[in-house]
Amino acid sequence: MPSQNSPPAFAYVGEDDSAYFRVLHGRKLNVLNTVYLLPVDEDEVKRSDRYHRLLQFVFHGHNYIGPVKEVLQFGRQRRILDLGTGGGSWAIAMADEFPRAEVVGVDLAPIQPRYPSLVFELCDLDQYPIPYPDGYFDLIHARSMHTGIRDYPSFLREIARLLRPGGLVHLIEPDLYPVPPISNVSSPVVTSSADRGSIAREQRGWIELWETYRSCLRLQGIDVSVPEHLSDLLSDTGQFEKIVVQDGNIPVGFWPKDENLLTVGQLQWMDYELFLPALKPLFLSRGIPPSQVDRIINLAQHDLYYPTTCQSTRLHIVHAFKRWC
Repeated sequence: MPSQNSPPAFAYVGEDDSAYFRVLHGRKLNVLNTVYLLPVDEDEVKRSDRYHRLLQFVFHGHNYIGPVKEVLQFGRQRRILDLGTGGGSWAIAMADEFPRAEVVGVDLAPIQPRYPSLVFELCDLDQYPIPYPDGYFDLIHARSMHTGIRDYPSFLREIARLLRPGGLVHLIEPDLYPVPPISNVSSPVVTSSADRGSIAREQRGWIELWETYRSCLRLQGIDVSVPEHLSDLLSDTGQFEKIVVQDGNIPVGFWPKDENLLTVGQLQWMDYELFLPALKPLFLSRGIPPSQVDRIINLAQHDLYYPTTCQSTRLHIVHAFKRWC
């Protein structure tokens, strides 16, 4: 383990990065983590950027919610870690907003742009320890991460190790269940059997896709209930306090009347447009016949393009401080 005051050493990724990728069922995937089977190609970088822009609208033009600026007040060098950085949009935005901070983005594949004021590293975040010193970071951000993490409680304990006392963790995870129509981002989820039955009757293809996705993730060893239990999982570590939950519904598509929500809905729709075909390697790898995979994805695409109800999804957002003792 490196010393407390020195950053970890990583191998430099040169011009030829082909060793970090593999092709599976026609899509480019990472080689470090065989559990995470979403692609790491150009379309996935586009999807990562669209999701980042979506969250900026949800956060009213900001890159975060919660006391981030307070944590990053300068009296010494401040350090920010973006776990599962994807295309690097959030890390780049934070480096621009906090130019005096050291910003590190970590992911499974080198799909990020070269950017002068931050560092992108490669690491399998499902393997521990993550190679940084104890208490090295002031802020750790992780979003849409849990589908590549088999033991999420251990992942949170590792985040606690990497945070300094008083440091802040910011977690964002989308739900894996479609929800009934909504009127605004903060409206509650309706979970009655009648509501779920109504959705299933109207959008069978959409429902089947998400059921298949959850089933495949379970076979990969993933706990699909993680997003809705982020607060409890943080509390169970015994290392976090002042846990704040800010969950909300996100529209999908072009139905909202509110201008801001309409933009959010459009971006979520564009995210899903790329997400649905990206599921093909996972479905095929779990033994689903190709003809059935095509049918599931095609029917879900039909429901996305020609919805019979106002689609929405649920976003789980939590931030918390590491305890001082």
